[in-house]
Amino acid sequence: MDIEIKKITDDIRETSFSLHKYLRHGHLEKVYENGLAHRLKKIGYKVEQQFPLQVHDEDGTLLGDYFADLIINDHFIVELKACKTLINDHTAQILGYLRASNKEHGMLINFGASKLQVRKYILSKEI
Repeated sequence: MDIEIKKITDDIRETSFSLHKYLRHGHLEKVYENGLAHRLKKIGYKVEQQFPLQVHDEDGTLLGDYFADLIINDHFIVELKACKTLINDHTAQILGYLRASNKEHGMLINFGASKLQVRKYILSKEI
């Protein structure tokens, strides 16, 4: 794995853990989104919230928009949840965001459980 991606992944994981340890579970997703964005910006990352991602048909026709919770350094998608547990629909969502944005790396983070859930995804461009 690329050293920059590994560092971003580690920093997001550690920052999420620290935020979850402080806030615990029970808040709305937006609180965790704002908190994670704030903390990542403090350590030097470029963070954009509710970043629009357009979905196109194979002929280029615009089909709709997604809004990724966070985009880190223009190429790493973070999707946040505040639910009891992650389910397959959440995985499908982050993979859809990666495909729609033509990005390779993303994370799915659930702050809603008593134990933080973090999953890293790589969508290979070779598939």
